[in-house]
Amino acid sequence: MATNHVLIDYENVQPRNLAALRDASKGHAFRIYVFVGANQSRIPRELVFEMQSLGPDAEYIEITGSGKNAADFHIAFYLGALGKPGSEDEFHIVSRDTGFDPLIRHLKARNIKAARRRDLFEIPLLKESETESLGEKIDKVIHNFDLRGHSRPRKVKTLKASIRSLFGDSLKDEELDNLVEGLKQRKYVAVDGEKIRYKP
Repeated sequence: MATNHVLIDYENVQPRNLAALRDASKGHAFRIYVFVGANQSRIPRELVFEMQSLGPDAEYIEITGSGKNAADFHIAFYLGALGKPGSEDEFHIVSRDTGFDPLIRHLKARNIKAARRRDLFEIPLLKESETESLGEKIDKVIHNFDLRGHSRPRKVKTLKASIRSLFGDSLKDEELDNLVEGLKQRKYVAVDGEKIRYKP
């Protein structure tokens, strides 16, 4: 079975609700590696408990030393150690650092499946495929946002960006507006200016 390797640059991105990977990846094998900087002496309790709940499928990697590219080199080393040309395994680097992109292009040229994700919820296991009806799409958005817990978007701009990303950037502006309106009609969200409030 192919394994999804999730390598999180924790100095760059601090994702919440890691347990969503476990909940959404039924039938898929995965491994999570959280790369923690030498100066990151405190890790939120929420992350610690989520990592514990994932058991042997998750581990911390402490970055040795500090410096601008320390995390990048550690992640690159693990990609080299784990990646085998022609393997069905997939590698997801969770980071907003575009410096990984040339490495990813090189890996793809070597027939290694790798991609950089700006957020945990850009990983295909957590993204929803396109559906035919507006109602089904709204269901998918609500399901995805429920998995995110406290990391749900809090502004209209980020709400729309998250929904667009969820459907592979294939939504037209009119469809996007209809989805937001649908969320309001279902009383899942309330919009106050540019702020989003989620109703129980």
